[in-house]
Amino acid sequence: MADQATARAQIGVTGLAVMGSNIARNFARNGYTVALHNRSIGKTDALIAEHGGDGEFVRTETMTEFVAALERPRRVLIMVQAGAATDSVIEDLANLMEPGDIIIDGGNSLYTDTIRREKAMSDRGLNFVGAGISGGEEGALNGPSIMPGGPAESYESLGPMLESIAAQVDGEPCCTHIGADGSGHFVKMVHNGIEYADMQLIGEAYDLMRKALDLPVADIAGVYRQWNTGDLDSYLIEITAEVLAQVDAATGKPLVDVIVDAAGQKGTGRWTVKSALDLGIPVTGIGEAVFARALSSAGDQRKQAQGLASGALAAAPTDKDAFVDDIKNALYASKVVAYAQGFDQIKAGSVEYGWDVKPGDLATIWRGGCIIRAKFLNRIREAYAENPDLPSLLLAPYFRDAVENAVDSWRRVVSTATLMGIPVPAFASSLAYYDGLRAERLPAALIQGQRDFFGAHTYRRTDKDGSFHTLWSGDRTEIEA
Repeated sequence: MADQATARAQIGVTGLAVMGSNIARNFARNGYTVALHNRSIGKTDALIAEHGGDGEFVRTETMTEFVAALERPRRVLIMVQAGAATDSVIEDLANLMEPGDIIIDGGNSLYTDTIRREKAMSDRGLNFVGAGISGGEEGALNGPSIMPGGPAESYESLGPMLESIAAQVDGEPCCTHIGADGSGHFVKMVHNGIEYADMQLIGEAYDLMRKALDLPVADIAGVYRQWNTGDLDSYLIEITAEVLAQVDAATGKPLVDVIVDAAGQKGTGRWTVKSALDLGIPVTGIGEAVFARALSSAGDQRKQAQGLASGALAAAPTDKDAFVDDIKNALYASKVVAYAQGFDQIKAGSVEYGWDVKPGDLATIWRGGCIIRAKFLNRIREAYAENPDLPSLLLAPYFRDAVENAVDSWRRVVSTATLMGIPVPAFASSLAYYDGLRAERLPAALIQGQRDFFGAHTYRRTDKDGSFHTLWSGDRTEIEA
């Protein structure tokens, strides 16, 4: 540990819960002197006592000491709870800092809060960076995916440090400057929304193998291990196999059978859906995943509804191996939809806020460190390299072919699940989105006619320009609006 009187730390970390502690250790392991601060000095002392050998740390007790320990321009990473706690720490730091210093919020803050904070700090001459950080506890320590927004000039000073602690794939850091003000947290929010969809789809695939095919949990774990060697190779598929293989020591049952089936959520999935609604982007797979978690947590309601009629249910598929292959194909196609919708939302947000986010850069930095890291992100990167203005990921040649090859399996899975009474909201909504996207005509023409009937909202015609209204309560002639 460095001597407090002489140390000049290159980076400071305040908020030393698990994520903050691990990122501080990551910086130290990469040769940086790290100033440490926490509201409770006990956490600071515990980190130094247990992990002081990781590198050079500077122990500070007060915010004044903490800021004084940092070289110019000062760089401080905040790792505290999003919301009021973050605002409080930002204000305390800003009162002690000087123009050109950099405050980095590494928590899961709402991007609109980051836009507000960046403007407030800019008015005081400070650089504010909202940085999305993905990878959980392990990623924070060994290399996360980092999505920093904020002023471009701040990245000149901060970027090399963040890139050095980020995950590395094929010699490239999983970190890049995303864009102005709230762009980093916006991109991290959508990343988490895609994560919600991915996890729900994996869960639905498990449920189908369990209920439709009556496969033992250990066998399903083996299926996921096998899937992880092919196109579905990803961190979430990998850990799914591990979770399913775990046996509960107390009961001897699969651990998954003794875990209460109520999924929690911290809010980023809901934020993604709310933002998508505001932007007018259909993120149906993500939305169904969020709603599925909400339904899973409605324990009393679900318990009282268990006696509801199922109707006549179909028999299970007779060829189990063939249906497992169908599930694999449906899972892959649905995952492509989730990513396609997420990238659509990011592009729309980038236009709305003037961020100039590059989708190919995101595919690059999500290949390692983050929770949704997956083999097919290389394919997404290639797709946007070939056509940066790709209208939809589903139209990229590789993904178009992959989904077209999977679509028959996809339909069999959704129809079989429906006929057997097994809920597959994410599979089904993803297929419906795909069918809607490829449809030549949608029933929206009727909806627009209805809107004109009751609200005189007008409509456009297929055969000439302009807006029109039918005099529904009069002689029903058409007039130009």
